[in-house]
Amino acid sequence: MMVLIHPPVAKPSEPPAGIARLAGALRAHGVPCALIDANLEGFYYLLARVKPAPDTWSLRAHRHLDRHLEDLRTPQGYRRPDAYRRAVADVERLLGQCGPAGVRPGLADYRDGRRTPVRSEDLRAAAHQPEQNPYYSYFTEQLVPRLRTMKPSAVGVSINYLSQALCAFALIGVLKRALPGLKIILGGGLITSWMQWPGRVAALSGWVDRMVAGPGEAALLGEMGSPFASKDFMPDYSDISDLAYLSPGLILPFSASTGCWWRRCAFCPERAEKRPFQPLPHALAAAQLRRLSEKYRPALIHLLDNALSPALLEALCRQPPGAPWYGFVRIAPPLDDPDFCKRLAAAGCTMLKIGLESGNQVVLDRLDKGVRLETAARVLANLRQAGIGIYVYLLFGTPAEDEAAARDTLAFAAEHAGAIDFLNLAIFNLPLGSPDARGLFLRDFYDGDLALYRDFEHPLGWNRPQVRRFVERVFRKHPLIQPIVRRDPPVFTSNHAAFFIAAN
Repeated sequence: MMVLIHPPVAKPSEPPAGIARLAGALRAHGVPCALIDANLEGFYYLLARVKPAPDTWSLRAHRHLDRHLEDLRTPQGYRRPDAYRRAVADVERLLGQCGPAGVRPGLADYRDGRRTPVRSEDLRAAAHQPEQNPYYSYFTEQLVPRLRTMKPSAVGVSINYLSQALCAFALIGVLKRALPGLKIILGGGLITSWMQWPGRVAALSGWVDRMVAGPGEAALLGEMGSPFASKDFMPDYSDISDLAYLSPGLILPFSASTGCWWRRCAFCPERAEKRPFQPLPHALAAAQLRRLSEKYRPALIHLLDNALSPALLEALCRQPPGAPWYGFVRIAPPLDDPDFCKRLAAAGCTMLKIGLESGNQVVLDRLDKGVRLETAARVLANLRQAGIGIYVYLLFGTPAEDEAAARDTLAFAAEHAGAIDFLNLAIFNLPLGSPDARGLFLRDFYDGDLALYRDFEHPLGWNRPQVRRFVERVFRKHPLIQPIVRRDPPVFTSNHAAFFIAAN
């Protein structure tokens, strides 16, 4: 038997898709397994034992904790944005008081003033001294006894985010002490990125029996002595679908592809890591979504693809999933067709995340985004007319941008503010190993041997401090932009945004 574990810290709003997909593959091949969302369980464990600081805010937050959790788990809380924001802020404050000095666990982040997840030495230290981790008692009092009862031959730990790395290695340290003969396999999106440079993860290999890059189905089946014979399986959420996630109903995450169908954008991490585009057949993906929707009755489907392809969107129109859904798309046909956008809405599309990145055509062309601003304007208008929520992503500080170009982005966003429900404003990070970095003067961004990004001297003098000042003092403060920025759900952002659209 294999146990698959999703470690802290990640947003506790929906079941982890990675281990659910692995469970579907294992069970389809007759291999027994169990899923443990240690992130969600650890979240409730900490809150049940928190000792609030003696200040007025913390004491009030503790008194109202049950009500706050209820607000985050029921539709009523999303009809009152101020109550939602208070709930998130109060829960975040209480979580931050659950760690030792200098350590702050949160709803979506984990901060340790002594250690960083991009330094292998610190990950090893987290495994050597797991008792310094705020989740240590949960690991030892609840997780380890359950594993002893289950008696698995192997445990798979999935690390997708930097916010999980230190806690995951603390968990590995606990497992090594308590269950010394247990085989530990490490995988997930973050591990896949790190393994692009094998020499960088060599220092971690002593703590695990195997690290797996990319889709892990074949590797895990091989570890359990079963060849990967069939790709005809669906994710299996049955172990975790009924847990009390912080959402007003089950959010069902689903990937119809890995990689990106466009694969041309400059400075894209997918290109830097040479990840191929591997889609499910579109009709199969639509059919699986329909079956999953009928089985689990989700309140919302979260499509995790880097970008939903036009062919997949068409397949979803022909065979709707049967529940509201949202995902990330490129600005491209057929979204420039108003009738097609109406078909999407009729098929259950409640929100689309759109990577506009810039409102300056020269910047878009130099980044090879394949986007025309006049097309972007039509797509925004079409989606608004169809009643589909719009979450726009903007990226500042790319090597192709200067302040004048950034002001063009502000002008475009302000002109179309009436069509934009939410905005994600990000500052560009240069992916390590990017083939587009030639000619740039590079420097370390993080002090760590596992860092995935590098800093650079901007060729146009538009360096990070100036970019940050522009975003904070100019862009965010524009009178047409301010209301959009304020609407963004704190911490959970796009994971909860569709519920606010439905509430309105």
